[in-house]
Amino acid sequence: MAFSFKVIRNEADSSARLGLLTLRGIEIPTPAFMPVGTRGAVRAVSPDEVWGLGYRLILGNAYHLYLRPGHELVEQHGGLHRFMGWRGGILTDSGGFQVFSLARLRAVSDEGVIFQSHIDGSRHLFTPELSIQVQESLGSDIIMCLDDVIGYPATKDAALAAVDRTTLWARRCLEIKKKVDPALFGIVQGSVFSDLRNLSAEALGSMELDGYAIGGLSVGEPHEIMVEMMEGTARLLPETAPRYAMGVGKPRDIVEGVARGVDLFDCVLPTRNARNGTLFTSFGVLNIRNARYRDDPRPVDSICTCPLCGKYSRAYLRHLFLEKEILASRLATVHNLSFYRTMMDDIRKAITADRLNSFSREFLATMEETDD
Repeated sequence: MAFSFKVIRNEADSSARLGLLTLRGIEIPTPAFMPVGTRGAVRAVSPDEVWGLGYRLILGNAYHLYLRPGHELVEQHGGLHRFMGWRGGILTDSGGFQVFSLARLRAVSDEGVIFQSHIDGSRHLFTPELSIQVQESLGSDIIMCLDDVIGYPATKDAALAAVDRTTLWARRCLEIKKKVDPALFGIVQGSVFSDLRNLSAEALGSMELDGYAIGGLSVGEPHEIMVEMMEGTARLLPETAPRYAMGVGKPRDIVEGVARGVDLFDCVLPTRNARNGTLFTSFGVLNIRNARYRDDPRPVDSICTCPLCGKYSRAYLRHLFLEKEILASRLATVHNLSFYRTMMDDIRKAITADRLNSFSREFLATMEETDD
């Protein structure tokens, strides 16, 4: 099997751990952040640039690639790696969240989800079996079981029904999975109800899955509840398998998730914010569109070594955004992805030194600051 995961070190004063995820011989130290390449591209940057920034694993999405260009076409072109020219690993989401958030109309039953495409209004039946078929056709290294996603707030009855259906669908995904590769991850649901998350984690933990995701978060729930759900769920998941918090990507949420034993994260935040002119820096968040940067000769972040900060001024980047130049999004995206890579490097170093708690306090304090 081209997939393996091992825990290398447990942090002394938290539940954080260092791990090594291996996909087709590519080694990915964990905790790790995955840039989002939903439609087969990380927006505004090339696959080679993503690789050059140090990333070895990105996320794609079965829902979007099923609708356009179609998983059959991608398979004809040699799979998603070859289609997009990406030499690293690919994890594909099952499409459950996108059906929940994007479909114009949807009807959920134990069979699957009937939904209306957000692109052209066409109707589709997405089943656990089809989700696995799509992801295997894409040639993903890690695929996800289809899950029943519900929003926040939700009633306990609705959350229980989603847990039961997600468990049923996970069993069907296991049954239909034809190849030894890729690895298959299950998704824990349960909304904000700890007992239901326990039920979901126990049911999935009894299956022969390669990894486990904490789903149904970052859908509007308060920050404190999200952290509580991550902590309670991670504690129940197998020690020897990777744990993945889906869609969790704010810097403070990543730091707090790592401290609670989570290994993998993904989010559109660094790339989406970059395209809007919001940059993450060592001193806090900077909105480059602000008039104060009109003639500012300094780099966005003086301690950052990315191509933006090494060559261009704040004034120039602001000018590019005001002129709606494509280069603005490219440079800002490279910077934000560089910030996230450095953040994950620093988190792993802190775990190695058994000082994650002090690192977290210092890091979160700087993220609350703003540029003067």
